Amino acid sequence: MKKDEPTPLNEEEMEMCRKAFQMFDKAGNGTIDVNELQAALLALGQTPSDEDLFVMISQVDEDCSREIEFAEFVKAIQINKAMTEKNAVEQDTIDAFVALGGNADKTGTVKILRMKNVLEDFELALDVMKFVSDPEEKTGLEYEEFKTILS
Repeated sequence: MKKDEPTPLNEEEMEMCRKAFQMFDKAGNGTIDVNELQAALLALGQTPSDEDLFVMISQVDEDCSREIEFAEFVKAIQINKAMTEKNAVEQDTIDAFVALGGNADKTGTVKILRMKNVLEDFELALDVMKFVSDPEEKTGLEYEEFKTILS
């Protein structure tokens, strides 16, 4: 799968998409509008923000009809699934940052020595210092440096 390709859906997810699309295609004309798309996503257990919804629509409504055909709907679901997975990974990184001494708002630092010890405990051979912006002066890793090490 290429980096820009949407996250594929499994058979069960595709079936759920078909059912949700049919349920929200009130007119039975093979399209749903933006409000129906949001309701369908909620019915599928996805909770896109208004910003996420705007991004999905701008990426999938290829004919600018302001209505979503089934293929566009599937693509919207794939995009939302990818965004959700990305957000989950980001939250895991924040949780690890906090566990090692940083703050949940991505401020603060994780002591470099502590990070080295954790990596050693997990038998990971990483040179933490190559990720530090000023290795001569710093004693702590800022969030972006910490995130880079984990990625």
